[in-house]
Amino acid sequence: MDTSLLLAFCLALGAMLYSTVGHGGASAYLALMALFGLPPAVMKPTALVLNLLVAGLGSLRYLRAGQFRWRTLWPFLVGAMPFAVAGGAIHLPADLYKPLVGIVLLLSAVRLLWPREIRAMHESRDPPIWLAIAIGAGIGLLSGLTGTGGGIFLSPLLLFLGWSMPKPLTGVASLFILANSAAGLLGNLASVGRLPAELPLYAGAVLLGGLAGTTLGIRLEAPLILKALGLVLVVAGVKLLGLF
Repeated sequence: MDTSLLLAFCLALGAMLYSTVGHGGASAYLALMALFGLPPAVMKPTALVLNLLVAGLGSLRYLRAGQFRWRTLWPFLVGAMPFAVAGGAIHLPADLYKPLVGIVLLLSAVRLLWPREIRAMHESRDPPIWLAIAIGAGIGLLSGLTGTGGGIFLSPLLLFLGWSMPKPLTGVASLFILANSAAGLLGNLASVGRLPAELPLYAGAVLLGGLAGTTLGIRLEAPLILKALGLVLVVAGVKLLGLF
């Protein structure tokens, strides 16, 4: 099989898994492109563009399904977007942040996959606006630096602090990732010139994967959404730790 077709197939699988929980899949795309030997300069803008497509599809479908809450989202967006632009313009050595973030994601995954019930399964409360803006700023900067949409950081935080139930979390995460990915790409517009010629193939693949994943996300019950999110965090954490 042609290498580009094989990568496109793998990207579609990544999009399907991530979009099930409202994520765009950037961390999976970065891992896959690294495995297939794409140049680092190409990986970040490509991951953000694919993230925009899948998160846009997810936002539309989860909004139409009623799986969303604006009050949960907007304070995080206010803090995140300007810092995502700033983070997108900064280039740091990967070894400064990847191991730490990978460990945090794996610890979050363990908690989600643990049999003990999470309070947000049954009730949630609104996050304090000032705190959500501050947290959003940190997530925005981190997502801009890493070339991701920030959903892998936001979703477990909302659950663990009891600020969102699993179903509306999918729509909140999708819209957050959509806005944050656009901001991150805006912060490094020059990188768009490095997009690969195979981008239309990859875009079609992730949209098909996203269509399948969002269909699952709309139909799955809350406990299964948590397990799927835990699996997503394992994949992202292992990738950031450089274990594959």
